[in-house]
Formats: sequence, C-alpha cells, structure tokens
Amino acid sequence: MSNYDARRDFDGQSRLLLISAIAAVVGALSTVTADLLLHAIRLFTNLFFFQTLSTAASSPANHTLGAWVIVVPVLGGLVIGLIARFGSEQIRGHGIPEALEAILFKSSTMSPRVAVLKPLASGIAIGSGGPFGAEGPIIMTGGAVGSLIAQHFHLSGAERKALLVAGAVAGMTAVFGTPIAAVLLALELMLFELRPRSLAPVAVACAVAGFLRPLLIESGPLFPLHSAPLAPLALLSCAVAGVLCGALAWLLSTSLYRVEDLFHKLPLHWMWWPALGGLAVGIGGYIQPRALGVGYDVIADLLNGHLAASAIAALLLVKAVIWLIALGSGTSGGVLAPLLMLGAGLGALLGPYLPGGDPAVWPLVFMAATLGGMMRAPVMAVVFAFELTQDANALLPVLAAATVAYGFTVITMHRSILTEKIARRGHHIYREYGIDPMERHSVAEVMSRTPQSIDAGARLADVMLSHFGAEQRHRAFPVTRDGTLIGMLDRAGASGERATQATLVGDLFGVNPAIVALADETCRSVATRLAVHELERLPVVSDAQSLRLIGIVSRSDLIKSAFSLHAEEQQRTTLRGNPFKTGSH
Repeated sequence: MSNYDARRDFDGQSRLLLISAIAAVVGALSTVTADLLLHAIRLFTNLFFFQTLSTAASSPANHTLGAWVIVVPVLGGLVIGLIARFGSEQIRGHGIPEALEAILFKSSTMSPRVAVLKPLASGIAIGSGGPFGAEGPIIMTGGAVGSLIAQHFHLSGAERKALLVAGAVAGMTAVFGTPIAAVLLALELMLFELRPRSLAPVAVACAVAGFLRPLLIESGPLFPLHSAPLAPLALLSCAVAGVLCGALAWLLSTSLYRVEDLFHKLPLHWMWWPALGGLAVGIGGYIQPRALGVGYDVIADLLNGHLAASAIAALLLVKAVIWLIALGSGTSGGVLAPLLMLGAGLGALLGPYLPGGDPAVWPLVFMAATLGGMMRAPVMAVVFAFELTQDANALLPVLAAATVAYGFTVITMHRSILTEKIARRGHHIYREYGIDPMERHSVAEVMSRTPQSIDAGARLADVMLSHFGAEQRHRAFPVTRDGTLIGMLDRAGASGERATQATLVGDLFGVNPAIVALADETCRSVATRLAVHELERLPVVSDAQSLRLIGIVSRSDLIKSAFSLHAEEQQRTTLRGNPFKTGSH
C-alpha cells in the first residue's frame, strides 16, 4: 500500500468530540449569560429613567425627566469609570478587540472578573442611555465564560481558543437569534483558521444557543421584513450603496480614533472619561431622545419606513456624534447596533432616489453593507441581515452592496475599527488566510532520497576524518545498522565522554528512539518538530516500526514547499490554446 493512502483531508482530531461536548455546555451558559445581560440592561434602564425596579422592556425615549436626562448618562459614566479603575480595566471598550487580543496574545485566557464586571458595566452603560448594542459586551462575556471553563481542563491553547470563540459567538446568537451569522463571524474574524478542531465546537455552541434562545429570550427574526424583488438596474444602485457605506465606515472608524486621541490629551485620569462621554450622551439624548440606548425599536422603524426624512437625518446626526464621543471615552458598549441604525438610516434617506426597485429594501441593504465594510466580514453581514429579517428577496442586493463596501474599506483603510485598537497597543493582526504551503506538501516531495549515512560498525576515528573533517557538508548524519536507523550523529556527539578513537559509532547510541520523520507527513508537522527539538535535519524512515532509512529532510528542504505559492501569487502567464482541453500527463 502506498504511503499516500494514509494521508487525510484534515488533521486527525482525537479530542474533537470532547471539545465539542464542552462547547455545548459553553453555548448553554453563554445563552443564560446573554439573557442576564438583557435583563440587566432593562433593569438599569427602568432604574435610571423611570426610578422603578423592573426588568420590563422600556425605552429611555419615553422618560419624563426633562433636562435632568442630561445627568443620567453622566452618573452611569461615573460608575463605569469606578468599576474599570478598581475592578478591571478590561471592561473598557466594545468587546470584540479585547476578545481578539486575548485569542492572539494572551493564550485565550480571560479572568473571572471580566466575566462578572463586563456585563454589569455594559448593563449600566446602556441602561443609563449609552448609544450602544449588547452584542460586543456579550461577545466578550461569552468568551470569558468559554475561556474560564477551558482553563479548568487540561487543554491546549488551540482548544482554549475554540471554546473562547464558541462562548463569544453563542452569546451573539442568543442576543440576535443569528446562529449561522455568528459562526461566520467566528470564521471571518475570530478563529484565524478553518479547521474541524475549531469549526465544530463553534457550530455546536451556536446551535445549542439557537435552540435554547426561545426558552429564555424570544423566537423568530428580530426585524421581520419582506421586500419585493429588484430589477437588474438595481445592481448599479447596489454599487453606489456599497461605496457610500464603505465611505461611512471609513468616516466612523477614523473619527472614533481621533476622538479617542483627544481624550488621551486631557489632563484627567481615564477613570473620569466615561463621565465626560456621558455628558455628551445626555445632551444628545435631550435633543433626540430616541438616540439613547440600544435602539432596536428605531432600527425596526427605519427598516419598515415609519420615520420621516427630517426625523431620520436629525436622529442619525445625534446618534453618530454621541456614539463616537461615548465610545471614544473608553466606556463599555458594543458597535453592531449603532452601525445597524446608522446604515439603515442612510438607506432610508437615499432609498427613494435609487433606481431599480422597491425603496423599502435599501435600509436593509445599507445596514448590511455598513456592517460588512466596518467589520471586514461581508459574508457574515449578508447572512446576518437575512437571519435578522428572513427577507430572502434582499439577499442578492445585500451581497452586492456588502461586497463593494468590503472592497472599498480594504483598499482605503489599513485596519478596521476592531484591529485599529489592537494595533495601538503594539500588536498587528494580519487577516488574510490561505492554506499554508507546508500543509499542502509532504516530506516525500521535498526530502533528499540519497542521504549520506554512517554505518554503525564504523570506527569513530575514521568517521571523524570522513564526515567531520575540514570538508564537512552537514551538521549531523544518520547512523544505520543493516539499513535500520539507530540515531543521528553530530560533532558534539562524536566528541562526548563515551567517544574514543577505537569506539564504534553504534556504541554511542542507547535504547532511546531516534527523532524521525515519515514520508507521508506534512512539511508543517516536521517543521514544528525541528523547531521544538532545535534540530536542523531529520532522518526520514519508511515507518515507525522498521525505522528503515529512506531519506533526509532539512530546514532548507522545507522551504521548497513555498515555490508553488510563489508561482501562484507572482508568476503571470497567458494560457495558449484551449485551457479546458484534457489530455495525457
């Protein structure tokens, strides 16, 4: 049987079932956590704006505080500043960058404090009128739940990452009822890989959250919508929408970090910044009460065309300003809901002027395109829009506009609103993924098949002259007895305490097995072995039992696997003749 018959499409996943089972528990706990966060938001909304202890749904826009409403977000900001100063600074921000930072630079570990204080701070921030969404905080809180559970088991860093992301996106599923979009968010933004070891646990957690959500929160789409199919002319309108939404994403992202820079120049400790951001929120809320809070009711009205153009323009202006100032102040809150509102509002304003079909579809198209451009996750944005509305007719225009917005931001922005914050902390995230050429090629394709070996019966003195003299070609050589590998010999080993001029080479080796490579292994697995053991060459054997030497592979050999990638990426050729014609090879 050929060695190639043992090669697999995916790496062997002996612990996949265990990690997926743990992910199911994480998904359930994240759903409960999301429900608690939503109850906390409603509790603090009623406490701050209506002075009642209740978790009933209510809108801060219906308050009767008059000008005193300006004070409410300031009080919320003061509390958040105290929690961040004396509890955990990690509660600051909108959640997703902090989760990415934990995944990439903190071995996917989060503290119990974050799991408790993040939803508390976010509930206070949003409940006191903060113009944020609940998704960012629950992504970080759910991630903390997954990380804490993972830390109680004997898991690898990759397995902890899978559970952290599983908890994060399960929380998003519970809040929005969008399990497939949540899985895509993990793939496009958080996992930094596409492997069964991470995809399966994440999908299991989202499925569990999706099934449990109706028991705790609600069922059905968050914003039910049904639009009419669009004419072919709408493709041009979708392109225009994509460019405008990409420009909006650029404007919001750059403005946010300019506001953040201004806060850093203030002669005040950062603990007081959320209160200053709250002052801006309070003033904006006094001018436009519907700009306060999460605003899911406002998004629904925008998607269904229930607001006049003048009201939309004023609302969007106030919402954008107070969101930028509040988020730039370092308070706790998410970005998805504000982006949805701003995108939908722009679509509602411009929809009547775009040719190609029903104006009612454009708020949804702009909403998804803004999200896709800002998050750099266009596929997630398309599916997210569908799961929020169940509007199948909007899938095609949403896909077109989100793709254009994504392309616009890729070309015009070095980093997204999420990765910019991490870059400012000294870490760069490269988000292009591809199959590692070392994963695509096996050792058999790059190894030397005529290795220069040493016979175990040779005298060490002779070997020192023939292999380790002035013309030494390699740092180490395989040693064989009747074709069977017994070890690798280098100059240090040949000069050890047991070595004498009369010593036979084979006598230098004990019973410990040699470190070897197999012909059907990937170059990546062998490169890892070389790095772990600080070696430059490995003998290649036919199988682990016989240890029959068939080749040698070095670090320089492994680089050969990159040749195909260079050809694919850099070499530009013109195919002549019929490229679809088949023939002999």
